[in-house]
Amino acid sequence: MDKVRLGIIGVGGMGGHHARYLKAGEIKRCELAAVCDVDESKLAHWDGIPHFTDSAKMLRSGLMDAVIIATPHYDHTTIGIDAFSQGIHVLTEKPISVHKADCQRMIDAHKGTDLVFGAMFQCRTDPINIKIKKLLDAGVVGEINRINWIITDWFRTEAYYASGGWRATWSGEGGGVLLNQCPHNLDLMQWFFGMPTKVRAFCKFGAKHDIEVEDQVTAYLEYENGATGTFITTTGEAPGTNRLEIAGEQGKLVAEGGKITFIRNEIQMTEFSRTTDKGFAMPDRWNCEIPFGGPPCKHQNITQAFVNAVLDGTPLIAEAADGIRSVELANCMLYSTWTDTTVELPLDAVGYETALKERIATSRFQKTTAQNRDEDITTSFK
Repeated sequence: MDKVRLGIIGVGGMGGHHARYLKAGEIKRCELAAVCDVDESKLAHWDGIPHFTDSAKMLRSGLMDAVIIATPHYDHTTIGIDAFSQGIHVLTEKPISVHKADCQRMIDAHKGTDLVFGAMFQCRTDPINIKIKKLLDAGVVGEINRINWIITDWFRTEAYYASGGWRATWSGEGGGVLLNQCPHNLDLMQWFFGMPTKVRAFCKFGAKHDIEVEDQVTAYLEYENGATGTFITTTGEAPGTNRLEIAGEQGKLVAEGGKITFIRNEIQMTEFSRTTDKGFAMPDRWNCEIPFGGPPCKHQNITQAFVNAVLDGTPLIAEAADGIRSVELANCMLYSTWTDTTVELPLDAVGYETALKERIATSRFQKTTAQNRDEDITTSFK
């Protein structure tokens, strides 16, 4: 094989974006082979490209080697498993599934195959995030004591939530800000710091919008080494904040406003505390702005790496199996709120799935009538 024939399942806002750059030839050694959507009106934009309204028929058409799944979240699981059964490589949009149990079902279906299974975590290609990862892996801040991420610039309007009948419902989306906007941030959290051992969260549901799912979240996390973290997010704050603060023995790293600053202790904090004879002293420190650079963060980076992996066996930027961790973090935050308890990891996947199904079964929420929007979805990318 010298070229990947790539199909898109779901050509709404996100899938349409993928289809446009594929059609424009932005991915080397790849062609847009077919598109699929249950809404036939969305297929009218793709004249000259084979199109389907049934993903099962598309996957059995023989027209493609791989697919990008950009459907509503619950369908990622069933379509992904079906694709593997047909010997088709899969690149799935985030989250890879709605809950941990479905993530595991996809991962299990992939095991034992030689197929490539990637996830669309394009924020891992952002130069600022690559630099933070390198600094942490190099131990620049020393042992981490505290993590705080305020990520409240995911503002969304009522028109956004009214744009699809599946949006912001337990049955259609499986959650709100944690399952739609924040999978990227939660993926970065586990990529940077690993998984916590405990989560206590306080979610508010429909606090700022006419929706039944969470649009405000404040979570407290504990890590194995004793470090603590907070994660604060919402779609109901403007202009909002995006500030990641990491405090370690060697100093404090802050990412905000497109900059990384590092206040470096000349002597590690605990060592200084134990050896100084002064009660109000502070370690001498340096104030540094950390440079970084590189190509901009784009979905195309993930897709090109996926195509290269299919053709050459090269590593992916984001293995889909990693995606279970960001989903587990989101599930923990919701489960903690529902049960009013601290959740210990690993999460009880069956217990969470049962609790989610109960919310779906007992929901009395009436979704606002869907409205058509003609907007450039790329304006929302972080």
